[in-house]
Amino acid sequence: MITQFNIKPQKIKGPLNLSLTINSGQTSQPPWKESNSYFQELIQVEEAPCLVNIKHDDADPDSDLEIIAESPEKQSEKGIKNSVQEIFSLDHDLNRFYQFLSEDPKLAPTIEFCQGLRLFNAHNPFECIISSISSANCSILRWTRSVNDIKRKWGDRYHFDSGDFYTFPTPTVLGNVPEHDLEEMQRCEDELPKDFIFENNLQACGVGYRAKYIINAARMIQSEIGIQKVDRMRYNEAFDTILQLPGVGPKVADCILLYGFKMGEAFPVDVWIKRIVEHLYFSGEELKPQDVRKFGMERYGDWAGYVQLYLFHYARKSGLLESLRKK
Repeated sequence: MITQFNIKPQKIKGPLNLSLTINSGQTSQPPWKESNSYFQELIQVEEAPCLVNIKHDDADPDSDLEIIAESPEKQSEKGIKNSVQEIFSLDHDLNRFYQFLSEDPKLAPTIEFCQGLRLFNAHNPFECIISSISSANCSILRWTRSVNDIKRKWGDRYHFDSGDFYTFPTPTVLGNVPEHDLEEMQRCEDELPKDFIFENNLQACGVGYRAKYIINAARMIQSEIGIQKVDRMRYNEAFDTILQLPGVGPKVADCILLYGFKMGEAFPVDVWIKRIVEHLYFSGEELKPQDVRKFGMERYGDWAGYVQLYLFHYARKSGLLESLRKK
């Protein structure tokens, strides 16, 4: 079943740079696959699998957002459109946000470098949790490969004309995979051939020491921390709850709440955001990460998550990050 429609620019609040949003390294999910000028990903729409193909001419602010959706089952255009709007935060008023940025001389320069950059929200909160845990102290390229490997090994496969796409495995499935080669071997009942390749364990996906965290987090989400419970919590309670997950510190917790649960007041602080804030607001004075987080949340309010995203991208593209690296 194919559903095709466009979203007019008048229906999007402010500018949109689709490619920048998808490829900006946000930990909600790996970047969507790019093919024939479309970005593609398999998502759940109205509890059914749906391959979304999405295209936008980022150089033309008056261009439509083009969507072609393919699904084994009939799905409503409204349901697909709502999912696209949520994932790419099309209802976030970036013009209003830019007005907020322009009122702070420290933030105003980010507008030029980040025009159209939007929050890339998770279409699967559990995938966001695992992606964020996998991203800790890890390059964007490495953690995105790891998450894609996890999907290929343990997700459900769906075939379309443009190729095979996979769902993200459920907490039940991921909580029961082998952690490493030895555990995979121990689970094999038959004698292993000499050329057997150990590849159906989490460490084989390149997550390293995080494998144990991922498995235990999946088990906790099954038994103790239901995603639906977090969705109904206010920020402070949700933050304390997510911190209980193995491998989750304050920065990862804020990433999960920002991208997985759309809590815009979250302000993820890693070493680079810490240095950027210290440089811009405190003349390079060294602060504790928790103090930077508190500063960001209090100063930026509901825009805190967006400001963090814009500060990091601005620092990368302007050369500020490189100058801070040398220090």
